[in-house]
Amino acid sequence: MPSELQQLFEKHYPAVNTAGFRLSPVAGLTGESWKITSPAGNWLARHQSYEKRIAGADRQRESAILRHVARQKSGPCVRLYSPPWLIVDWIDGTPLTEQDFATPATQQALSQMLVRLHQLAPSGYRLDLQQQFARYWQHIDRRRLTPRWLRLHRKMLSQNPPLPLKLALVHMDIHAGNVLNTPDGLRLIDWEYAANADIALELAAIVRGNGWNAQQQNTFLNEYVNAGGYQEITLLQQQVNRWIPWVDYLMLMWFEVRWQQTGENRYSEWAHPLRP
Repeated sequence: MPSELQQLFEKHYPAVNTAGFRLSPVAGLTGESWKITSPAGNWLARHQSYEKRIAGADRQRESAILRHVARQKSGPCVRLYSPPWLIVDWIDGTPLTEQDFATPATQQALSQMLVRLHQLAPSGYRLDLQQQFARYWQHIDRRRLTPRWLRLHRKMLSQNPPLPLKLALVHMDIHAGNVLNTPDGLRLIDWEYAANADIALELAAIVRGNGWNAQQQNTFLNEYVNAGGYQEITLLQQQVNRWIPWVDYLMLMWFEVRWQQTGENRYSEWAHPLRP
């Protein structure tokens, strides 16, 4: 991959190429990206592989959405999209720890950021969970299937998802490692799953993805409402609960696909409590 980046910079950034730059791999759950360090600045190069596309990442969509949210400065700025590469600014900051993520101050700041994001006009990309489930189904280990799982899969494909309380642009991968503490406040990274969806789906994904209990869920939803989000707290709570089975199935399928792709036991372990 570095040779591809070298050629990309020779073509699009000859001055940076002449001055010299250094590439270093950046590990992530969806695979490796590359940090580009140069006298002219630092960037992050994100590759679009077949495996990433199967997992649901789409660099073209990610590029368009990052440009869509650019004025808010909640994510990195796009510098170049040249398939299969997306190059964005490197954000200098520290990923939150699990402890930091759960503090009242962080919950308040995160809620305010989410409300601003959810107030934007939707992008041109609608999230279709059932289409995603069907795509994931083609890439899981058939030896791991059970009759109960087959029944659940048919149910998830046949029933209608909840009608949105509010359709908005959502990030869909918010956890401590994707929230950076910077001198300018919190910033979100890894927008590869962002799309238009119900705000309650986003909130359900945060609750389940971070393993929060009912009390933590209620506290966070109240923070979201107080920050100017959807104001009917009872309806919001009910809608989040409606989405939780969908989020659980999305997580199960994603873990299973990643286990099949990588063979890494952590994905199988994460999938285990979600398996029917």
